Amino acid sequence: MNDRHDPQRITWYFAQEKRTLAVVTVSGLLYNAGLLAGPLFEGRLVGTLLDVLNGTQTAEHMALLALAYLATIAAVQGVRCIKRLYVRRFANDINRRMKHMLYADLVHRSKKELDREGSGAVLTKAISDVDACAEGMRKFTTEIFDTGVVLVCYIGLLLWYDVKIALLSLLFPPLAYFAAERMKTIVQRTNAAFRSSAERLNAATLDRAAGALTYRIFGCDTQRNTDYDAHLADYERCAVRANIWVSALPPLYNALSMTGVLFILYLGGARVQSGAWDIAAFTTFIACFAKLSVKSSKAAKLFNAVQQAQVSWRRIKGFLCTPPEERDLPQKAPCCVKATGLSVPDVLENANFEIGPGQIIGITGPVACGKSMLGKAFLCENPYEGSIWFDDRELASLDETERCAYIGYLGHDTELLSDTVENNILLGGTGDVKALLRAVRLEREVTPETRIGAGGVRLSGGQQQRLALARQLANLKPLLILDDPFSALDRRIEREVFDELRKTARDTAVLLISHRLYVFPELDGVLWIQNGAVRTSTHAELMASCPEYAELYKLQQGGQESA
Repeated sequence: MNDRHDPQRITWYFAQEKRTLAVVTVSGLLYNAGLLAGPLFEGRLVGTLLDVLNGTQTAEHMALLALAYLATIAAVQGVRCIKRLYVRRFANDINRRMKHMLYADLVHRSKKELDREGSGAVLTKAISDVDACAEGMRKFTTEIFDTGVVLVCYIGLLLWYDVKIALLSLLFPPLAYFAAERMKTIVQRTNAAFRSSAERLNAATLDRAAGALTYRIFGCDTQRNTDYDAHLADYERCAVRANIWVSALPPLYNALSMTGVLFILYLGGARVQSGAWDIAAFTTFIACFAKLSVKSSKAAKLFNAVQQAQVSWRRIKGFLCTPPEERDLPQKAPCCVKATGLSVPDVLENANFEIGPGQIIGITGPVACGKSMLGKAFLCENPYEGSIWFDDRELASLDETERCAYIGYLGHDTELLSDTVENNILLGGTGDVKALLRAVRLEREVTPETRIGAGGVRLSGGQQQRLALARQLANLKPLLILDDPFSALDRRIEREVFDELRKTARDTAVLLISHRLYVFPELDGVLWIQNGAVRTSTHAELMASCPEYAELYKLQQGGQESA
């Protein structure tokens, strides 16, 4: 892909910020060219001061020169403020752009992929690594002008004064760059270890917060605190190792760069004694070289900063891609869903059934028989064999947006947000929240304004299930898959909610996965799964021909009557 259209290439981000960089370029050139005024004015001031002392110049002339110096420095610093403002704006825009793409990528990844990545790793990459990359690009952009351009200007000024002395003194600054480059391996290795330690610490922090109550109840606080302290100590050690080199080496870089001053003192002093230079020229040359050496040490330090940023860039590069076009889900009319020869490898095989609008088909079987895996086949999270047709469209041919428009899914994880009940149900849309709460029999237990914690921590298990079901009813799709939605409800509430589901989802095909069979006599069909085989039938037929199903149903009925 062309660099200009590939967000996995650094140049793409610079291309996106070309207007901001244009301002940075102009202001950077003006600022760094203006820095030459410092050594020139300093040399003139020293020479004028000697002239004043010798009586060849007046104090007024010295004062005017000083005022001109101050005005020039003020103008240069004003341009510097503009440059710094736009460089910071550039970094902020890069940071925002990277995070937007990374978050968009995370949203479109499956839960299995995110679990494999780990919460600590995702958190570190989404925040810390993006910040490190943006900061590295900011430093690089800043030093292009604050160091690169001004170094060229200083070198030009030194060569203009004396080529021989300039070339001899300039032999040493490259040594600082060479030393910085030789540190690349250790800088990147220690920074990678630091990032990995940050991942582990973030994961431990999230685990400590999420399981705080459980650890306290079972007396594991001391153990978890000890484990967390170990992660924290490891993080501190890795942070010191990662930063000690970058922090300790700049004085060495500066010393290497300044070594050339010995030639200037010796050869420049000889030129002053011979009359080839006056004291103003000697002072200007020394001041210019001193500033050049400082800039050279910063350039060497920049090498290490970029090396650190490269570690973070490699970690997040795979997550950066152009976000899919934001568009509303298309409205899908009720349709007939037909599965032919549907198989999930190593779980079940040869399921054949058809379900139309307003029908509810139950899916049940012994524990761990593959009920949930059959439901998840419609989400394309796992590979399946056979065909699933939505009227004349094969499920595998639909893109992600179309699948979301066709299928609603409620699994074991209710995925409730730390927000109000209304926002959890409507998710930014519109609808009659009170009617939906009545449909799931929550109208007397919560209000639309009730705030719940992350994951619905302030609600009971049954309330969480019903609230998640209300969300699905507010956003009905042609096919609704419900995985054990009544497991935490008593029989009376289950019956009432089921009746409301039948009325509300009259244009929707519903696959009801459940180990509870109380409402199965009223379903339009039943899929019985056992030993990998799927049998399509009705409740009455299964009661007559399938002893296992009949026994399970009678056992539940008997248990309920005894209760």
